[in-house]
Amino acid sequence: MELKGTGMAGTLESSDAQVTVEPGTNGIELSIESSVINQYGRQIRATVKQTLENLEIKNAKVTVVDKGALDCTLKARVEGAVFRANGVVEGLPWGGAIK
Repeated sequence: MELKGTGMAGTLESSDAQVTVEPGTNGIELSIESSVINQYGRQIRATVKQTLENLEIKNAKVTVVDKGALDCTLKARVEGAVFRANGVVEGLPWGGAIK
């Protein structure tokens, strides 16, 4: 899948994350801001990259502002941002349909 525009999902509330995706040309460019980056930075990075890989996103600029989100929340936020960037509003594969 190729990103058509910019999409954002999530909030800056505690236990959530705000994810912004936009088209890129140089692979996955990932920027993470988190107060727990030293403890969980690798896991945040791995979850975001795996979700993008599952969605077949090869080029994107991704910004994550993490406020203590669980992996399932990060995955949902990345999926939501990607679908919004592509204007997908019907037939969404929610509920774990995306591997």
